[in-house]
Amino acid sequence: MAGIDNYRLAPDKRGAMWDALLYIPVVLLLSSYSAKSWYGGDQTFAYVLLFLVTFIFLIGANRILGTRLMLLPNSPRGLELGKKSVAVIGKAGERTELVKDLRYYPDYAAKSFGLVGVDLSGKKRQYVFHRGQFERESDFMDLRSRMSVYK
Repeated sequence: MAGIDNYRLAPDKRGAMWDALLYIPVVLLLSSYSAKSWYGGDQTFAYVLLFLVTFIFLIGANRILGTRLMLLPNSPRGLELGKKSVAVIGKAGERTELVKDLRYYPDYAAKSFGLVGVDLSGKKRQYVFHRGQFERESDFMDLRSRMSVYK
């Protein structure tokens, strides 16, 4: 297949550690303050804090387990960049081809980017890729420059 570039992804353990250092203290601090509010007589505020704890815990768990360590079943393991589509290779080897409404969202620090598109079945898919997931930093920068046409 001429014109198709493959990019393999690997777990980003260093990034997972940084995310854990961000999310774990926030969840613990909000949990303890929620418990203090609950037993201090302000149950309404405790419920709000408990909602925030649950929300931040789920976001952190998905970010660490899904995008950084790639342990979840729908975690991408590779990218195939063609002329008219981008294929995301899943953990079990399944291919999801993004063929329509493909959008590329880089961050300003050049450490990650988002990829959104519609697959062949018409379902909207969203992915986040981090610099630490690529085998070489040059692969990440090459992919970023080639994806800029989808901005």
